[in-house]
Amino acid sequence: MATSKQSVFQLGELDRITIWLYAALVFIGWGMIFSVNYDPEADTFGFLDLDNNAGKQMFFIIICLALMFFIFMTDWAIWRTYALIIYIITLIILPGTLIFGREINGAYAWYQLGGFSFQPSELAKFGTSLALAGYLSSTGVNLNEWRSRFIAIGIFMLPAAIILAQSDTGSALVFFSFALALYREGLAPSWYVLGFGTACCASLGLATNPPYTVAVFFLILNFSLIFRFSEHNRPRWVALALTLLLTIWWPTVSGWFFTAYGLIPEQVPYHELLVLVPHILLLIAAFLPNYLRKNALIQNSLRTKLLLLLLASGIVFGSNFANNKILAPYQQQRIKLWLNPSEAAADARGSAYNLLHSKMAIGSGGFWGKGTLKGNMTRLNYVPEQTTDFIFCTVGEEQGFLGALLVIALFAALLVRITVLAERQRSNFSRIYAYCVAGIVFVHFIVNIGMTMGLFPIIGIPLPFLSYGGSSLIGFTLMIGVLLKLDSNRNLA
Repeated sequence: MATSKQSVFQLGELDRITIWLYAALVFIGWGMIFSVNYDPEADTFGFLDLDNNAGKQMFFIIICLALMFFIFMTDWAIWRTYALIIYIITLIILPGTLIFGREINGAYAWYQLGGFSFQPSELAKFGTSLALAGYLSSTGVNLNEWRSRFIAIGIFMLPAAIILAQSDTGSALVFFSFALALYREGLAPSWYVLGFGTACCASLGLATNPPYTVAVFFLILNFSLIFRFSEHNRPRWVALALTLLLTIWWPTVSGWFFTAYGLIPEQVPYHELLVLVPHILLLIAAFLPNYLRKNALIQNSLRTKLLLLLLASGIVFGSNFANNKILAPYQQQRIKLWLNPSEAAADARGSAYNLLHSKMAIGSGGFWGKGTLKGNMTRLNYVPEQTTDFIFCTVGEEQGFLGALLVIALFAALLVRITVLAERQRSNFSRIYAYCVAGIVFVHFIVNIGMTMGLFPIIGIPLPFLSYGGSSLIGFTLMIGVLLKLDSNRNLA
């Protein structure tokens, strides 16, 4: 095992800015949790009273301080040496929740340990960060090669798939944050264009009627083919215009057609898919003659366009199918409210309850806030899960716009600082690990705050360092602690 040349650890070697940012966020979070659970009529309300969340969180903070001290006292090289072993251990404990786990909010993602719950996915993020950093920093790994790409993607997709099987969609999506580290290490930008396009197609599949969306894709491809190979193609321009008009008026045209044959459109299986028939016929007429020219460049271009069309169409239909047939009803409703926020008021006591009251709590704080321990909506528990997923509502109500801005500024400063630490590392392992941590913190931060304001669907992930929960706090403390340890030894790597 590689060893460092230092025998005595000195606190001054740690990055103090990162330590102060970490401490500020943790204790702001504890203050917000204390405010939510504070009961002035209670006989006792001690800081270490394990009967309330504030006491439990203080207990977790003490554990994390001890964990930090342990990390700082260990040899920095063990994290690189045992990265794969730590990753494998986290993979082993992940699927056990499906058998021995406790169900919370529809997800089997927790172990019950006495009066505490433990979520192994939080440790899996740490283990995956180490494993990905270890692999990408290995000799012979090149992200321009398919083998290296598949292994790197597989390292974070494997735990994501297990967590998705636990019905913990939010935690599974966080693992896509490792794409930031891959980008920094040279993964081609075209992969990110493809990823963004996939996300757009999936959103279209959820927000629109899939056959009509795919019909638009066909129109675009047919237009490009006719425009490029324009000689003697006037009939095809006319056909393209007719398919456009037919798509716009398809409900009326199909209604007339089925009625003429004594049929009701809704009783005809997959009747909406028939809108694609004229588009497919026109594509064949525009595609085949040019493909049969046997020009290699033209054939490659046509194959690429056809492949992209099929992929986009499959994603649109696939996301719609997954939403309607695979996701739980409450998840479907959350997505529906995210895509159609105007419908939230009509479901104020149902699936929109959390979102509406979250916005009300944040907005009621105004510019200055109502003051600590004076948040009515917080104190009266109007927003469910307000110590965990919706802790930012407490910040907005009690501390107002200024308090919310301070929290956002602290997170922004932490992310900038992690990036600075990453870029000053001499070791590839340390740099990649730092970017993994930055990606995880960023996705948690942006999605959590976004979902409290309706910018993202409610998927249930905590706000780092602020939300109540030992698993989350320990997981992020591990990530920050190891980063600080690696940075303090950057000249020895």
